[in-house]
Amino acid sequence: MKCLRIYSTADGESHFDEVDVPTNPRQVHPDAAIFEVSARYASSHISFTRIPAGAGQVDWHTVPGRVLTVRLNGSAEYQTSDGDQKHVPAGSFVLFEDTHGKGHKTEHSPEEQTVIWISLPHGLDQP
Repeated sequence: MKCLRIYSTADGESHFDEVDVPTNPRQVHPDAAIFEVSARYASSHISFTRIPAGAGQVDWHTVPGRVLTVRLNGSAEYQTSDGDQKHVPAGSFVLFEDTHGKGHKTEHSPEEQTVIWISLPHGLDQP
């Protein structure tokens, strides 16, 4: 399973990457198809964010700590300091690890959005 990642390098520049979240087949219920399930990852807290309609652009910013976001509705365009841009539709998740440096820009779609923020003590590389 692939997860979009935004991270900062030592020089403070932000970049996109993709993290592979390994999964294994698992029977979760006798009457269900076999699911692909990842390892369990530690989290320190979870919060729900409602972004108002018309929020528009959020200029350069970093995240206060490593966070995995899950976009339930709406979409966003993210730009990293190296100039790359990515569109993130509803149903996507993004691992933000740009806790220092220039950070990233966000352009929110015009409608109201709901995003779940899951704070992680480690990245998705350490279950």
